[in-house]
Amino acid sequence: MANHKSALKRIRSNETKRQRNRFQHKTTRNAIRDFKALEKKKEAQKKFPIVASMIDKLAKKNIIHDNKAANLKSKLNKYMSSL
Repeated sequence: MANHKSALKRIRSNETKRQRNRFQHKTTRNAIRDFKALEKKKEAQKKFPIVASMIDKLAKKNIIHDNKAANLKSKLNKYMSSL
């Protein structure tokens, strides 16, 4: 257990950040899953910027790696083109 006041605060803040990161990551994964379930190109074109923005935000906050974000967006774009 931590002995210093600052260490106790760090434990609390780390847990808060972990929970927030988990929520944002899971929400984005669900959005990607829903995007892949779309069957109409019009819907996909409308939804793509929203999902891409979510992915970019995760990369910006270092929740996922920049290259992973690029790969995800590329695959989603490829899927949208194939519709």
